[in-house]
Amino acid sequence: MRKKIIKSKKPKEKRKNLIPGTAVYVGNKEQHNLHIEVFDYDKERYEERILEHVDEAFSFEDEQTITWINLNGLNYVQDIERLGKHYDLHPLTIEDIANTSQRPKIEEFEDYTYLVLKMLYYNEQNELVIEHISFVLGSNYVISFQEADGDVFDEVRNRIRNLKGRVRNSGADYLQYVLMDAIVDHYFTLLEVMSDNIESLEDALFESSENEGLAQEIQELKREVLRVRRAVVPLREVISRISKSDSDLFTEKTNIFINDLYDHIIQVSESIDLYREMTWGLMDMYMTTISNKMNEVMKVLTIISTIFIPLSFFAGLYGMNFEHMPELDYRYGYFILLGIMGLAVIGMLYYFKRKKWL
Repeated sequence: MRKKIIKSKKPKEKRKNLIPGTAVYVGNKEQHNLHIEVFDYDKERYEERILEHVDEAFSFEDEQTITWINLNGLNYVQDIERLGKHYDLHPLTIEDIANTSQRPKIEEFEDYTYLVLKMLYYNEQNELVIEHISFVLGSNYVISFQEADGDVFDEVRNRIRNLKGRVRNSGADYLQYVLMDAIVDHYFTLLEVMSDNIESLEDALFESSENEGLAQEIQELKREVLRVRRAVVPLREVISRISKSDSDLFTEKTNIFINDLYDHIIQVSESIDLYREMTWGLMDMYMTTISNKMNEVMKVLTIISTIFIPLSFFAGLYGMNFEHMPELDYRYGYFILLGIMGLAVIGMLYYFKRKKWL
């Protein structure tokens, strides 16, 4: 059964004529409660806390530990501004954090690096969700800003809790890589679903092209692929700039992993371009199938018309009201004429069959 493709709402437009650096939430995901979680760890220990107020995050200042602050709820602009002020973030950075229409990018500052990515997944209603997520990477901390609850970082949390992998033995830059890698890895899961949708539509096209909603489903799938492409393709430039960056925040050891991440995003981009061509091909296939169906109908009608042309000739010939027509007085003329008509029909059907027109 094909997944129903549902249009997503467009994000709210950014208010105009505001002073540069003014943070305004641009999005549709409203959250009732601000949710902040903090992981503070080193090789020997880790601490996990859920905070009720953003001010509580200011107490994690130990330079010997790595701190990950994950804030859910971009509509809480004042709390984001307070957190940004504490970590001395540029006003334009805070503005971009709340602006969900911002494309993936990287900006390097003296004390931190700011990154924008898009987290892609299908929700329980099988709707494509493109969630804006920002990262601020410092010397010993990573701050992530999400639109709402729910993400792809559960495996990262488990690594920190259970001392799995390199994350507890590495710096903040490796934590940043691991978070980005989790997002990119989930792109592959999304591509699998998208591939299944394309294949199911292909099967539906061959089974029946008379489904009135099929063309609309193909069109919606095309838009979905384009939305994913706009969210993913700019990430190639972001990761490429990280690998070539002279910033001290990314160590040479971590850059090895960043290069591998770049290979993954190239693979994702190529797959998306392939699916884009396939969705365009689906529409062409749909139009071709409709055209073939119409040709079959016209072929049957043409054959029927061709069969009745000689029959109409005979009927018209002997339907004329001339006085001197010898065949009209013949006792078996009617039956002979019907026989000739029948032989003409059989002869034409045999000829059409030989020509493989039937």
